Amino acid sequence: MKLARVIGNVVATRKVPCYEGHKLLIVQPVDEWGNDISQSFLSMDIVKAGPGDLVLVEQEGNAARQLLGTMKDPFHSVIVGVVDKVNTSKREEE
Repeated sequence: MKLARVIGNVVATRKVPCYEGHKLLIVQPVDEWGNDISQSFLSMDIVKAGPGDLVLVEQEGNAARQLLGTMKDPFHSVIVGVVDKVNTSKREEE
């Protein structure tokens, strides 16, 4: 599971049937302080997240398909939670 920030959405008027009715969001992986740590990617939203939200993302195809209730469709990443707060005892490295 990854911590990420929602930075946008994707509008697709034509898509494979399994994606119909689902929202695709662009997420940016971040560390526990909110710093960008890798490339952004698309993720299926099942928790009604929105731009600027800090989210938990499951980025493994089999787990994503299980969460969505389908084992044959091409899902790779799904947003599974909206994070309210991150607490850590580790100090940010400067």
